[in-house]
Amino acid sequence: MSMQQAKETQKQSITVGFLLESNKSRLRLTSLTGDLGFNKELKDGNIHRPGLALAGYVQLFRYDRVQVCGNTEMRYLDTLKPEERKKSLERIFKFEVPCIIVTNNNPVDPLFLNLAKEHQVPVFQTSLETTKLVYILSDFLDDQFSPQTVVHGSFVDVYGVGVLMTGRSGIGKSEIALDLVERGHRLVADDVVMITRKGEGILMGAGTDLVKHFMEIRGLGLIDVRSMFGIRAIRFQKRVEVIVELKEWRPDEEYTRTGLDEDGISIMGVQLPHVELPIFPGKNVTVICEVIALNYLLRHYGYDAAKEFTKRLDALISEKSKQIGVRAIDYFEHDFE
Repeated sequence: MSMQQAKETQKQSITVGFLLESNKSRLRLTSLTGDLGFNKELKDGNIHRPGLALAGYVQLFRYDRVQVCGNTEMRYLDTLKPEERKKSLERIFKFEVPCIIVTNNNPVDPLFLNLAKEHQVPVFQTSLETTKLVYILSDFLDDQFSPQTVVHGSFVDVYGVGVLMTGRSGIGKSEIALDLVERGHRLVADDVVMITRKGEGILMGAGTDLVKHFMEIRGLGLIDVRSMFGIRAIRFQKRVEVIVELKEWRPDEEYTRTGLDEDGISIMGVQLPHVELPIFPGKNVTVICEVIALNYLLRHYGYDAAKEFTKRLDALISEKSKQIGVRAIDYFEHDFE
């Protein structure tokens, strides 16, 4: 399958300027050093607090990360005499620090800023508390540096379930996605789906900046789903939860009949439910995709139709074995034909 052949990639770096531009309003960032050092690169998606480095212990100083100075670091610097403060700051500025963010609107003295400018290190200030800034910024950096892969398919939010349809080119993925949108579901991406692994066991799917919510329908051409069906017909990202692989019907091939054998597929090390759906003219694949999503929700909330049917069958067989020779046919009262 194309998703198994897709190559996993990971962003190598982002610039400090991109970090500021993407988070200026969300993190309430103000540059205290102008546009100095905006071309510096961040190659690590983690955040570091330089308290120990300021105090003199630099053996484990992760200088290549975003440095966050909160109340602890700034109050510590305030307790030092000017010469000691300068020595403490020079200790960290001798490293290639990409940028420093000062939280809680802590005042930054001229000595701090002069040394930062001398070493071409951007300094930003925010009114956010350190905990909140770290939470939001970590989420952004996780998005930027998380492993990604590209899958060719159609990705739709069906009843709140992220259903990714795959299959050979021309099999009808886009047409099924369009039919789902017309029935009130939401398109995430068509043709090219960018999948990002976030944390452990979570895959997020989205479209590309170029294609977004355009779809190519063979014989018709390109259509803009957002303009045609409205804002309610789209969403920009969604967790990938079920893979539906569309295949041509082959009479000599065996397909799942009961659903007791749960086949899965791995994408970037994350195991997902996988449904092989044979299609042929006249088959209502759209409704089946809706049922797949609803069935996934039922399983998520602890109900498995296949296992429930098996339990009922076992119970019935056990009960019938005790009633061999007994005629037990009940009719509805007064139900005559």
